[in-house]
Amino acid sequence: MSKVSYYTAEGLKKLKDELNQLKDVERPKASQAIAEARDKGDLSENAEYDAAKEAQGMLEMRISKMEEIVSNARIIDESQLDTSKALVHSTVKIKNQTNGQEMTYKLVAQSEADLKSGKISVDSPIGKGLLGKKVGEVAEVSVPNGTMKFDILEISRA
Repeated sequence: MSKVSYYTAEGLKKLKDELNQLKDVERPKASQAIAEARDKGDLSENAEYDAAKEAQGMLEMRISKMEEIVSNARIIDESQLDTSKALVHSTVKIKNQTNGQEMTYKLVAQSEADLKSGKISVDSPIGKGLLGKKVGEVAEVSVPNGTMKFDILEISRA
């Protein structure tokens, strides 16, 4: 069952570039490593050949997964986003009810998530808790050490 993910144009381009790198650069390198190992003689006792074949198998799995992600990717027109509630690609300002700390996160697809730049996955516990919430509502997020409560202060497209 395929899962549709939503990306910015920039995020999708980054995914496609990574896929092309795997196909156009890494795949030929793996084939070359297998050929070099094969040239070293008896394949039944050639650990280098086995390792090269295993690496190629892992690479092909990664390529296959990336192709699936790209084929199920959809671009979101951020100018058309509804800012009345938190959705994918919304920027949400929240306040932790426990410690009063305010944070701003952009909700993105899993592969675009980068906590350092304030982008969290909609599949993360906080991301799931924020989805569909409106300004003024309280998001209750289940985390391993209990439940955290966040006040939704602001939702924007920025």
